[in-house]
Amino acid sequence: MGFYSKFRWKWLLAVGACSLSLFTFFSLPATAEDGGALYNTGYDINQGNRYFERQCSRCHGFDAKGNDETGAPDLTGRLRRASTEVGIFNIIREGVPGTAMLPVDADLPDATVWQLVSYIGSLRYDPSTVELDGNADAGVALFRGKGDCGSCHMVHGQGGRLGPDLSRVGENATPEELLTSMTDPHDDVDPRWWTLRITGRDGEARTGFRMGEDSFSVRIMDNDANLWSYPKNEVQSLDRIEQSTMPSYAQTMSESELDDLVAFLFSLRREETR
Repeated sequence: MGFYSKFRWKWLLAVGACSLSLFTFFSLPATAEDGGALYNTGYDINQGNRYFERQCSRCHGFDAKGNDETGAPDLTGRLRRASTEVGIFNIIREGVPGTAMLPVDADLPDATVWQLVSYIGSLRYDPSTVELDGNADAGVALFRGKGDCGSCHMVHGQGGRLGPDLSRVGENATPEELLTSMTDPHDDVDPRWWTLRITGRDGEARTGFRMGEDSFSVRIMDNDANLWSYPKNEVQSLDRIEQSTMPSYAQTMSESELDDLVAFLFSLRREETR
């Protein structure tokens, strides 16, 4: 074997060893400790978003705000079952026993799961970095007084049941969303808060909030907090009013008062556990 042949053979071995090393390095699955750091670029977030829309939106919604009827949680605020990227990764990979949250396919690459984790993380932000014009203490007074919000909304166990519980609304809504909910309450009303007018087999019409609905029945809660369930094969008529019953405060409150209410509502979140 000539010098050239020997050199070429050694060169091929060296290139092969180097290629194998690089392949091993880049193909190693990300560990729970380093995955979040490896897959946090804009490209990864976009890929995670694409996977979310294909596989996760059917329960959590395209806006990731969750679904009360299916029990799918809102992913845009504080997550109850996981507080770290590793925790979110494990829930996606393993699912949550006893719930509708099933594990992803076993052959789904870890990289894709981490991209999904990065996308979910991009939906949230640090509320301590948000600067507000209003005063939360003044907002409390407006909430209880002029706004009469407590007659419909509950906060920390006190208030009405005719509207969403606001005890942790600051975790799931931005200040802009809170303002819109007060000035234009009919914008993008969650189906949970549609009003239904139902006439049952007894011929009596009742109106209430849509508490739940499936292929066989529909349930409403009237203004006195009474629950009514109707088998669909016994419903004579059903009208859906896809608007909110909440009044608009655009004309009844000043800009500064609305700022105060936003500041109060945005402050409502679960206390950090130490």
